[in-house]
Amino acid sequence: MFYLTSPEVRAAEVFTRMPEKFRQPDVQTEWARANRGGVSTDSFLEGPVWDPAGFLFVTDIPHGRIFRISLAGEWELVAKYDGEPNGMKRFDDARLLITDYRNGLMLLDIASGEVRPYLERRNTERFRGVNDLTFDSAGNLYFTDQGQTGLHDPTGRVYRLSADGKLDVLLGNCPSPNGLVLSPDEKVLFVGMTRGNCVWRVPLQADGSVSKVGQFFTSYGPSGPDGLTVDLDGRILVANPGLGRVWVLNHRAEPVEILTSPEGASLTNLCYGGAGMKTLFMTESVSGTILRADMTVAGPLPKRAKPS
Repeated sequence: MFYLTSPEVRAAEVFTRMPEKFRQPDVQTEWARANRGGVSTDSFLEGPVWDPAGFLFVTDIPHGRIFRISLAGEWELVAKYDGEPNGMKRFDDARLLITDYRNGLMLLDIASGEVRPYLERRNTERFRGVNDLTFDSAGNLYFTDQGQTGLHDPTGRVYRLSADGKLDVLLGNCPSPNGLVLSPDEKVLFVGMTRGNCVWRVPLQADGSVSKVGQFFTSYGPSGPDGLTVDLDGRILVANPGLGRVWVLNHRAEPVEILTSPEGASLTNLCYGGAGMKTLFMTESVSGTILRADMTVAGPLPKRAKPS
């Protein structure tokens, strides 16, 4: 593949691995039967969220668990419930908002571990299987409804839930919409289309509509783009499972840096955190490993439903 720039390639490092006491190799789940061909899955990590207090939160999809990890690599189980939590973002200082494949949007009280519904249905119709989410500076929520869509059935959706409760479908023709992130000026939404093996660029109009949606980046391999984030220079970072790498893309969608996984190829999601927001944390889902890499450009402070 030819690029005008020559990307730097470097390996991420292992930050921490899920302790054996939390792994569940003998527990069969419906999620693993449908999404991993029935392979025994002791965990499948996703949804990393940085806590400014110095912790990283992650989800475990098939076993319905939320973990908190200290900078010393110590794991704590925060919640276990009857669900399939995937993406996650801070809702406010005390709660996390979760995209749950089985249940819709769920709200977690961090202190108590209680998980309760936030938005289960749209007009009494269940979602197909929500996947990931992001907030803008006004507290509006963008989230993907992926389900089992793909090139054979490009009917996945991207929603926006306004701060006053209005729910709009922004896109309804998506081949497996997954991670999503806003540009720093919030004028463009980027959405990873996993089975389309690409990232879409979605301009947001002043009236709230979208127009001239296009394909921003094209990947390759057995599994396409998953989680996305952005840095303060506006570069888009794309977690690409199947390849086990993170693409750092400039405004022309050229990779200017490539991070590779030293621990498996299922690199699913990522977030900035640490001192000065210059550490990139990544989930290697199948191995139950958290990776990290020091970055030269910081990520933005996370936006929430309840802006400070």
